[in-house]
Amino acid sequence: MTDDAYQRGMAVRRQVLGDEHVDRAEAGRTSLTSDFQDLVTRYAWGEIWTRPGLDRRVRSCITVALMVALNRPEELAMHLRAARRNGVTLEELREVLLHTAVYCGMPAANHAFRIAQEVLEDRTDRR
Repeated sequence: MTDDAYQRGMAVRRQVLGDEHVDRAEAGRTSLTSDFQDLVTRYAWGEIWTRPGLDRRVRSCITVALMVALNRPEELAMHLRAARRNGVTLEELREVLLHTAVYCGMPAANHAFRIAQEVLEDRTDRR
């Protein structure tokens, strides 16, 4: 992959995840993790997220469902926020999480809804 892929990837990564997240990841680079950060930026963000076949909203919904299926709570929280940044509504995220209940199991969806509640809704909005 070229430097162009890295530049595209960094731009998309910042747009989707936000500058704060990317700056924190970049600041945490070490000699051990630097190549991995490059891989993530070039391949995931520069090659896959920039492909024309799916828009960012759809990619976000797919990624949220995959994080539920793989039981990756930290990545799920990050991608729930990213989905909102990409224009996915709370109602759409609710539907994605309900869909995961059928295909990933009730415990996985229950945990995902708990994470979504924590990261997406204002604490004063709880009933």
